Amino acid sequence: MLTCPKCQTGLEKRSTGKGIFWHCVSCDGRAATLPLLRRSVHPEFLRALWLSASNGTSAAHCRCPFCKRPMAEVPAKGVSEDFFLDVCTACHLVWFDLHEFQALPQKPAAAAEVELPAAAREKLALLKVECIRERAESEGSGRGAPSPGEWWQWLPGVLGMPVESASCATSIRPWATWGLALLIAAISILAFFDLENVVDRFGLIPAQYGRYGGLTVITSFFLHAGVIHLLGNLYFLCVFGDNVEEFLGKRRFFLLLLTSVLLGSAAHILWHPDPQIACVGASGGISGLIAFYALQFPRARLQILLRVFPLYRWFELPVWLLFLFWVLLQILGTWQQICGMSSVSALAHLGGALGGALFWWAGRNTDPRDSV
Repeated sequence: MLTCPKCQTGLEKRSTGKGIFWHCVSCDGRAATLPLLRRSVHPEFLRALWLSASNGTSAAHCRCPFCKRPMAEVPAKGVSEDFFLDVCTACHLVWFDLHEFQALPQKPAAAAEVELPAAAREKLALLKVECIRERAESEGSGRGAPSPGEWWQWLPGVLGMPVESASCATSIRPWATWGLALLIAAISILAFFDLENVVDRFGLIPAQYGRYGGLTVITSFFLHAGVIHLLGNLYFLCVFGDNVEEFLGKRRFFLLLLTSVLLGSAAHILWHPDPQIACVGASGGISGLIAFYALQFPRARLQILLRVFPLYRWFELPVWLLFLFWVLLQILGTWQQICGMSSVSALAHLGGALGGALFWWAGRNTDPRDSV
């Protein structure tokens, strides 16, 4: 559901003779697209507004109800006073606070349509095509959600992994998440050339957890048993890590990872049935990120691809529901692991998730920005 960028109340869809806009019954704000505004607002006003927003030099104070990206705050000259409007250049959307829409200069009866820059017209045309495609896919799939906007997102979807929706976008570049992913990939790929020997030396062996002063708890985090194992962990790190990094800041982000790795390793050491087998992989720490994300952003939504005979259909589900299902799977996996039926360390997953939950609980009443 679309929410007001100012008071977070749900927006209502309203239809007029000139088009559709979205209205907040709480603060009386409203969102309107540029094509709708072109039918009633003075062309020169819209031209100046778009050019100012496209320059990207104005501050951002709220997020777009559609794509959740920061909107540009643009100065505008109304009929009787000057004010600021919030513009999303990605969705061609303008947000109006109370009385701002009524203060817009109206379009002369015989005025021609505003002539947007060529790049803007091209982007608007592509946006219209995309909306048509999404509407057609949504109507054709019954109650299913529209498919993701990027073609590559079908690959993890087919493999049964969740896909981020537009609401999960971040406003920062998650350098810590990307840097950690590159470091894990580089070390794991180098280890593939002599994997058996590297795992024996630097993997986490429960009976020898004190090797190298206990550092195998950390070194095992950067090693993986194969390409599929590596790609799966990197995918989940990038899906959940960027949002957690944005919320916590880099220092607490790494502290959360360390806490989850330690608790995940401890659970594996204490209860794994064969203390002589080495364990490798970053999934214990990443499980902590997943748990923190689910507890901090329970209403965020992810898309999954399910087989609804005879076709595949996308469904959008809240994170808390997917996390609950994931925990149940890990409990089942822990039973299989303890019984010797599985080589996957679900114990490390649950231990890491416990670390993420404890980290969230300990800091739930503090402002993470204080530590950035």
